[in-house]
Amino acid sequence: MDNRSEVREFLVSRRARISPEQAGVEPSGGRRRVPGLRRDEVARLAGLSVDYYTRVERGNLTGVSDSVLDAVARALDLDHAERDHLHDLARTANLGSRPRAPKPPAHSLRPATQHLLDSITGAPAFVGNNRMDLVAANELGFALYSEMFRTSARPANHSRFIFLDPRARDLYPDWNRAANVNVQILRRDAGRSPFDKELSDLVGELSVRSEEFRTLWGAHDVRRHYSGAKQFQHPVVGALELTYHVMELEDDPGHTLTVYTAAPGSPSEDALRLLSTWAATEHIADIARDPRARQQVQEGIVATAESRRSPG
Repeated sequence: MDNRSEVREFLVSRRARISPEQAGVEPSGGRRRVPGLRRDEVARLAGLSVDYYTRVERGNLTGVSDSVLDAVARALDLDHAERDHLHDLARTANLGSRPRAPKPPAHSLRPATQHLLDSITGAPAFVGNNRMDLVAANELGFALYSEMFRTSARPANHSRFIFLDPRARDLYPDWNRAANVNVQILRRDAGRSPFDKELSDLVGELSVRSEEFRTLWGAHDVRRHYSGAKQFQHPVVGALELTYHVMELEDDPGHTLTVYTAAPGSPSEDALRLLSTWAATEHIADIARDPRARQQVQEGIVATAESRRSPG
């Protein structure tokens, strides 16, 4: 992903969505060839010269101060996530050819983190990375996303599941919203981790294989994702209305912990209890961690059944 192109397309897309009336400026004279504000209008709102803002919008953020970035963010009415994204793009521009610190492996976790997951018994919980991989989970977390583990690919990946697996449209009643949110989070993470080759490869793969992903990626929307509500239509327990909370794990860089909770006394709380029983009966956690366990579990069930039928 070319930084200058990312900056240019992001700023142009934000400028195009704001009309002079919305920004509270007198429209510049002449016929308007593009929707939204013109460059000179953004420059005026940001207190910059037209030449300087033009340089910024063309993708040259080298040496641009935080105060200038904030002025541009105010002029374009960027929200918190968009403002952070602009600063992330600027940090990448200023890295230049300086050596970068090595990233920790994206699929490795400290044993203490898995112990934390396992200690959460009444709510689905999982750890993900900035590539949308489901790196680890507790038993209920694996059960909630059991449809993602029907293939042998590990780690399971939320983005590939949403855009490439037809089962995702059944799991998410509002698939369009789930798809939008997924891409918005992924684009924000791409801005924060611009040199992550696996992340870039994932974006490239999905852009080739999914027209819907390609269209959403081209919108340049970003999102902060820390809490909210989510709906599922699970194939075993039916409708689930859950609240999610996302926490960044400082001791596992690049990873976040997500926990889903149901309202006390709600049908979704009852459904989670049923899901927990099903997960234990079907050995869902074992199968999710190792696809080969599915065959072993099935063989064990058959052997147990045959021994019960055998005399004495």
